[in-house]
Amino acid sequence: MTSWEAAGTTAQTGPASLIPHPRPAPDPLRGAAVAADPWWMDTMDAVIRTCRAHGRADLADRLARRRARLLHPQLRVLVVGAAQQGRSRLVNALINAAVCGVLPDGDAAVPTVVRHADTPVAHLVRRDSAEADWTAAVGLQSRLPLVPERLGASLAEAAATLPAGAPAHVDVGVPRSLLAGGLVLIDAPALDFPATGGTLAAARDLADRAGADLILYVSETGRRFGDDELAVLAGLGQVFPGLLVVLTKADYAADWRRDLAESRLRLNQAGIPAAVAAVSSSLRAHAVRSGDEALNRESGFTDLIVHLRRMVEAKPDRLARATAGALGRLALQELAGPLRAELENQGDTVSSDAAAHLQATHRRLDDLRKCTVRWQNRLSDEVADLMSDIEHDLRERVKALLAESDEFFATNDPAKSWDEFEPWLREALQELATTSMTWLAERTEWMARRTADMFPPEAGDVLPPTALAVTDGGVLQGVSTLDAPPVATFTPGQKLFIGLRGSYGGVVMFGLATSLAGMSLINPISIGGGALFGGKSVRDESKTLLKRRQTEARNAIRQHVDDIFTKLNKDARDSVRRAQRALRDHFTAVTEDLQEETMESLRNAKAAADRDTAARQAHGRRLREELTRLAELHAQAQALTDRARA
Repeated sequence: MTSWEAAGTTAQTGPASLIPHPRPAPDPLRGAAVAADPWWMDTMDAVIRTCRAHGRADLADRLARRRARLLHPQLRVLVVGAAQQGRSRLVNALINAAVCGVLPDGDAAVPTVVRHADTPVAHLVRRDSAEADWTAAVGLQSRLPLVPERLGASLAEAAATLPAGAPAHVDVGVPRSLLAGGLVLIDAPALDFPATGGTLAAARDLADRAGADLILYVSETGRRFGDDELAVLAGLGQVFPGLLVVLTKADYAADWRRDLAESRLRLNQAGIPAAVAAVSSSLRAHAVRSGDEALNRESGFTDLIVHLRRMVEAKPDRLARATAGALGRLALQELAGPLRAELENQGDTVSSDAAAHLQATHRRLDDLRKCTVRWQNRLSDEVADLMSDIEHDLRERVKALLAESDEFFATNDPAKSWDEFEPWLREALQELATTSMTWLAERTEWMARRTADMFPPEAGDVLPPTALAVTDGGVLQGVSTLDAPPVATFTPGQKLFIGLRGSYGGVVMFGLATSLAGMSLINPISIGGGALFGGKSVRDESKTLLKRRQTEARNAIRQHVDDIFTKLNKDARDSVRRAQRALRDHFTAVTEDLQEETMESLRNAKAAADRDTAARQAHGRRLREELTRLAELHAQAQALTDRARA
């Protein structure tokens, strides 16, 4: 096979630190290589402090755990991949020991951690929870010893004693020179493909709990990476620099060199910084059994072992810098995202509560100005209508009363029935005045309510305490007595005179008629005709005098009622004017109070809006300053990655 070849994107170089930080106390876990380049710890500490300052304790805790692991001399390599891709066989071939995939359903087996030990040793480690850190120390009761010589059967027996679903992993120690330098191999469960949204998160969480420093991704040679698999690789490569992709079962591939080149090309096109190699676990096992060094090199494991040893040596220096830089950049990007979104959205938050209150207050003030014009117009229109209606009502009531009095005196003699008629007329006029003024008071209240309806609902009840008080002065307190009209008396002398005057014509007319018959001018017939004509003259004169008395009574009544109507009409108009002035003064005072209240609210809203604007501007400055600080830390993290790849 060809020699080892690393492929992937690289980053630009830059300064290790842009902002001087106080030097922390000496770390007892620092080695000589770390002491030569301590800036990655300063940068990572600054990022952790920033995460805590931004309220991201979860992110700070993850970074703190990775920082502590970077200071540990071990290089923990997590071997992951899809099912049935040869992960366990790869680990077994690397250490030349059958310690992984020893259960019948190998891909469903518990994870296996392989480390160096002077003598073979194995334990089934039960963790407190699925989120527990694998590197944390556990008590003896959580470590079930296994028999290395029959690891599969012993593991099956121990696993059967655990509750279903209990989190556990196998810890195996073997005496191997490859592991003696600090290399730890972790055979992880298979990843689910096609990948869902939680596959990458599950892989990252597994790597975090397992304390992985490096990811070794296993896939069969000739198997094309799917888009979902590339997405998982890209996500793992962001968090774990030095991502290693190993193509297994190369001895079964028709043209493994072409498959290797295509895999490198596809990873490069996807922007995944990963080294790629092709190996054959079968050739490795056969070469070890036969002691064939050439076949061992042909299997690809020689170059893979060399690369892993170099990564162990590079952990305190290059790998630590690259990891710190990558983790710092990702954490800072995660912190900066909400800040940038908040800063961008700050321009869209002009309609804040204070600004919205200011706009609403301006609208209320404009509505109040329009309301003033509306209620003034409404009051003026209502007053004009009320004056017209009250005068028309009075005229109709007076007309009906006069018609009734005319009908009464069409058959009755005022000289005989006046004492009966006058009290009725006085009561009718009093009732007319009371009814009219009561109706006026009701219309005044209705007019007040109609005018109050012009005010906005938020003004509340703006009616005056009582609208009737403004009309009390217009109600008649009483109607004066109407004296009987003067009646000319028809004396007996007048009757005798009228009778004689009328009888004269009768005597003459009948005397002349009887003289033709030879009778004298004065005879019984002419005297009887004279008496008849005299009586008729007296009766006619009596009727004429009655008609005259009736006419004079009706005229006197009409004159009296007209006087009452004039007084009532004036009182009604005066009452309407008083009501208008009272309502105008009341609603003007209400409007002034509302305007003053609205103006005060407007001043407060303007002050609140100014304070809100100043606060938002200050907050925007703080956001920009914080983003600038995050950008400086991001540049430091990028510089660590650049120096690691230089």
